[in-house]
Amino acid sequence: MTSRLTLILALMAAPAHAELVLTSPDFAEGGTLPEAQVLNGFGCSGANLSPALAWSGAPEGTKSYVLTLFDPDAPTGSGWWHWTVANIPAEATGLAAGASPDGLPAGAVEGRTDFGKPGYGGACPPEGTGAHRYVFTLYAMPETAVAVDGQTSGAMVGFLANAMALERAELTVTYGR
Repeated sequence: MTSRLTLILALMAAPAHAELVLTSPDFAEGGTLPEAQVLNGFGCSGANLSPALAWSGAPEGTKSYVLTLFDPDAPTGSGWWHWTVANIPAEATGLAAGASPDGLPAGAVEGRTDFGKPGYGGACPPEGTGAHRYVFTLYAMPETAVAVDGQTSGAMVGFLANAMALERAELTVTYGR
């Protein structure tokens, strides 16, 4: 009985693993993407500003982060990559609004989006297709650098991140027109 009680007390006293959490002061989980983060093009007139993002609870062994923004509802048959950022240093706990392209931490690399170039590309779903989901995913990576550059496709960044990540966190918002 004493050993059982000791075990229970030890488990209760052990620090709990912090869960990786991704948030934004610009919008809440399940909310609507503000016009500031909407594309200025393709018939949309937003500010095309990358959002402020914050994260906490990195798992042990995190040496960098990868961030992606993906629209699984785009009528392409394969979704739409709006933003990828790899090699964000492990010390980072977020990105400021407008970080893309010139305010990213040293060493961070933006991959090519489905707009055909690196950098943040805001939401602009085709009219009449309803509200689309925009999924921000942060991956805690066990390496300081993933082999990507400005021409690496969103699909390849997503593949590498999913294959290697220690843990991931998602933040999903919607936007329609």
